[in-house]
Amino acid sequence: MENVHLAVEEDDLYSGYNDYNPTFDSEELENDVGFQQAVRTSHGRRPPMTAKFPGTAIGGRPLVSSFGSRIPMASSMGRPMTGAVQDGAARPMTAVRAAGYSSSLMRGSTFDPLGQSKGPAPPLEAKNEDTAEEKIKILEKKVNDLIEESCIAQSIGALQLALEKAKEAGRKERALIRQREASGNTEHINLDLTYSVLLNLANQYANNEMYPEALNSYHVIVKNKMFTNAGRLKVNMANIYFKQKNYPKAIKFYRMALDQISNNHKELRIKIMQNIGVVFVRLGQYSDAITSFEHIMAESPNIKTGFNLILCYYAIGDRERMKKAFQKLISVPLGIDDEDKYIPASDDPSSNMVIEAIKNDKLHQMERDLKVLAEKYIMTAAKLIAPAIETSFASGFDWCVDMVKCSQYVELANDLEINKAITYLRQKDFNQVEAVETLKTFEKKDSRVKSAAATNLSFLYFLEKDYDQADRYADLAMNADRYNPAALINKGNTVFVKKDYEKAAEFYKEALRNDSSCTEALYNLGLSYKIMNRLEEGLDCFLKLHSILRNSAEVMYQLAHLYEQLGDPQQAIEWLMQVIGVTPTDPHVLAKLGKLHDDEGDKSQAFQYYSESFRYFPSNIDVIEWLGAYYIETQFCEKAIQYFERATLIQPNFVKWQLIVASCYRRSGNYQKALETYKEIHRRFPENVECLRFLVRLSTDMGLKEVQEYATKLKKAEKMKEIREQRVKSGRENSARGRREGSTGSAGESIISTSVLTSPKKSDVTENAKAEPQPEPKQFSPLLDSDSGHSSSSSKGERLSAKMRSLPGSNEPYEASNPKELDASYVDPLGPQMDRPKTGAKKPVDDDDFADEDLGDDLLPE
Repeated sequence: MENVHLAVEEDDLYSGYNDYNPTFDSEELENDVGFQQAVRTSHGRRPPMTAKFPGTAIGGRPLVSSFGSRIPMASSMGRPMTGAVQDGAARPMTAVRAAGYSSSLMRGSTFDPLGQSKGPAPPLEAKNEDTAEEKIKILEKKVNDLIEESCIAQSIGALQLALEKAKEAGRKERALIRQREASGNTEHINLDLTYSVLLNLANQYANNEMYPEALNSYHVIVKNKMFTNAGRLKVNMANIYFKQKNYPKAIKFYRMALDQISNNHKELRIKIMQNIGVVFVRLGQYSDAITSFEHIMAESPNIKTGFNLILCYYAIGDRERMKKAFQKLISVPLGIDDEDKYIPASDDPSSNMVIEAIKNDKLHQMERDLKVLAEKYIMTAAKLIAPAIETSFASGFDWCVDMVKCSQYVELANDLEINKAITYLRQKDFNQVEAVETLKTFEKKDSRVKSAAATNLSFLYFLEKDYDQADRYADLAMNADRYNPAALINKGNTVFVKKDYEKAAEFYKEALRNDSSCTEALYNLGLSYKIMNRLEEGLDCFLKLHSILRNSAEVMYQLAHLYEQLGDPQQAIEWLMQVIGVTPTDPHVLAKLGKLHDDEGDKSQAFQYYSESFRYFPSNIDVIEWLGAYYIETQFCEKAIQYFERATLIQPNFVKWQLIVASCYRRSGNYQKALETYKEIHRRFPENVECLRFLVRLSTDMGLKEVQEYATKLKKAEKMKEIREQRVKSGRENSARGRREGSTGSAGESIISTSVLTSPKKSDVTENAKAEPQPEPKQFSPLLDSDSGHSSSSSKGERLSAKMRSLPGSNEPYEASNPKELDASYVDPLGPQMDRPKTGAKKPVDDDDFADEDLGDDLLPE
């Protein structure tokens, strides 16, 4: 009992565990200077002070043990921490060992879960790059980087750079293999890397159209048995043979690839069979192609194969199978969602945001492209087989429309019916009642179809010059769809022909706002500005159009004409040279170039272009006139005769050409031929005073007996001419007197009387002659293809140059001297005036008329 010590009643074995020590308050750690310094620096890595005795958390009571006296424990006013020992106090012993405590702790150990007492980790050992293994790894990485760079270069279109990178990767890969062999580490050769290098090199050779080198690289891969699944690369080899048009070998390699691909890869096998069918089509073996395509349509039908199958049936003329193939084509599932999916159906903001996000994503764009492609194939197939499957085109098209109405492409039926009418228009059958009636049936349908039909009808009536009906249907198309640029252009054209150019320009501008790439609207807007003499704005329009249509001869010609009007002939010549680059045989452009060079004083260049123009179009009277005048100026009258004789054939009733031919004979010394020519002229035009005067003079010089006869006829002709002039003069005096008498009446009556009786003044005639003819606007049509023809206007052929006008007319006196003095009255028509062809050659072509009639204002419709 001496050794038994009883516990004091007031002592509690578990007292002090609920006490809280402010040292462990985590909320005050931000204000703890020591803790913050330990976090920022290595202060916290110093080894902590170890406790004297291992044990448990410190308590504030003596420990009573059955083996000894009490062991005092330091009080800690806080929660005891497991594993911590202070002042040599030990954990009380219990019958059950608590979790997380171990009696194997040595004295002096401390609680350090982060291992900070051990100090910082030792530094990593530096890599030794001199070893063979490290060199091999670095070289492998370089090869992979080169392959990646080659692929990236190919993706951006730098094919030559991609090939260089692929070659460099091949060189480094071979160096890598040699290095492995030298180190005796051949069992670790990276076959995947070798395969990647060879495949990339073969692809880059093929992309650069170096087909023999590509085939060699593919052969190296295919013949190596260590490469698994290399046999399918024979598809690539077959593609190369196809590009080389070696079709039998292409079929051979396609079939070899097909044999080496298991049935598990169904989609790949279908694509290879489709390629085989296409090759058979190229070979003209339609039966074998049909076998391949029919197998595909039975196993995995798709739009492209269905269309190819219809083409093959059409080639062999199998009417019934064409119908069946068309039915299969329109029943092919596209696997795309309905468009209603992308229309918000509720007021839920989150769902609407999702719909808005996926409305224009890549998946939806792919679906739209697939649907457009399917509709294109169906439309093309219907137009192709319609005349072949029935006795007439109309009945065949009706069958196709009925089939489409029963399929998933119901909306396409209306487009097919419009195409039926358009086909009639393409055949230039404008008066076809069926076409017009078909288009008119759409007036009561939905707005899109109604607008398209009304646009086509407006264009049709515009071609027939029924501008009222064209305007009516243009309004109908605009009301159905105000954002239809074709309808706005047709409306602008109907206003244009009424010469309301400002309003027409507004419609063209609105069409451009709806579709900025509408070339018809931009062209017609430029024409409107040109006619309104807003040349700079017109120039801007045609320059923008030229950036879109780089090789359009019409646009380049308009630019040349505008620069000419702006007084920049050099720029005009440059643009016309570009036109010649596109259409080198256009005679009117060549004549225009000749005129511009003549205006600049370069007669040699002008003669060259006029000669080229005459070679391509020998009936242009202006070109003939300039060339004849050029030869007369250079004293080669014999060469001028052939041009004026051609002018005589073109205008046989124009006596001036025949008189010039006779004068050329006389100037060249062939007086007998000149006399015969004058006699022939007198026989055809017996009242021509000039011809009689020449006959009198030549007969006198040659001592012929017919002198007196011709002199008598000359006097009678001159007398008749004087009588006619007196009548004309008296008529003018009577009209003037009538104007003076009518001026006493009312203002309105005076205006009416003047407009009826007054003959045009000379100045008015001159102004009208200089007025530029109004060009017709470019007509929009998504339907028709027309050719821009060049025709020589008869009025243009009757216009003479200033030099030819200097010759006397048939109803004017030859000279102002006394007609009785025959010797003095004889004047050579190719005298002083004809010795100056520069003035006469300045107007062989009227630039305004030529620009508007020949090339400028009838751009091909879309």
